[in-house]
Amino acid sequence: MADERTRYFRRLGKLRRSARRWSVLAGGLGGATAILTPYAGIGLGDAAWAAAAGAATALAAWRWSDLRTLAAQPAPPALDPAQAAARSRARLVAAVERLPAGAGVVNEVRRARSRSALRGTTAAGPWERLDRAAATMAGMSVRLTGLAEPAVAEAAEAERSLRELASRVASVERAVRLAPADARPPLAEAHQALTGQLADGVAAYERLVVAAAGYLAEEYRPELEHPAAARLTEATDLLHGFASALAEL
Repeated sequence: MADERTRYFRRLGKLRRSARRWSVLAGGLGGATAILTPYAGIGLGDAAWAAAAGAATALAAWRWSDLRTLAAQPAPPALDPAQAAARSRARLVAAVERLPAGAGVVNEVRRARSRSALRGTTAAGPWERLDRAAATMAGMSVRLTGLAEPAVAEAAEAERSLRELASRVASVERAVRLAPADARPPLAEAHQALTGQLADGVAAYERLVVAAAGYLAEEYRPELEHPAAARLTEATDLLHGFASALAEL
């Protein structure tokens, strides 16, 4: 999709071509009116030629006026290549997400990219656990309604925070490897504290997922028969009764 600068020059060229086209048409119709009117006298056809010439002339004047107004405006600045690439990437992702299975594909690509970025760091293990727990939570979230809705919102916010924390742990760990010997102890201490926070946060998220599963399980307690199973049992008994009646008949 074109940027503002490209759209500006595209519109400018379109107006210029339109103005030239209407100018040529107005000149042709005006010349035909000037020649044919004295040739055969003024009649109904001559009025039509004159009206067409006048309309074409007015449209040509309006197009030239619009062209001058647009040309007087400064052209938008050229877009930075990095910004252009980011916009193109965002439009491509949005187009893919509109497809039936596009959102799942985009999410899987993002997870693979994050997994690759954390590979070889201490944050990789907790990130894998968080990813599995988040996938389980996503499968249950559509059925967690009523009193459980605040917990679903809290889980989504916690997931985003923990993923950001995992990226921070990996960044600090790489900085520790590159830092000189005298600067490593503070970074190592910070890395250890962040790693502990990440582990505790992932464990708390897993407990939340387990609690959500327990909430769903309580909706259909084992001692209660599922409505679908009850209907199937009734239908089976009904068919057995029909079969017995037919056999007796």
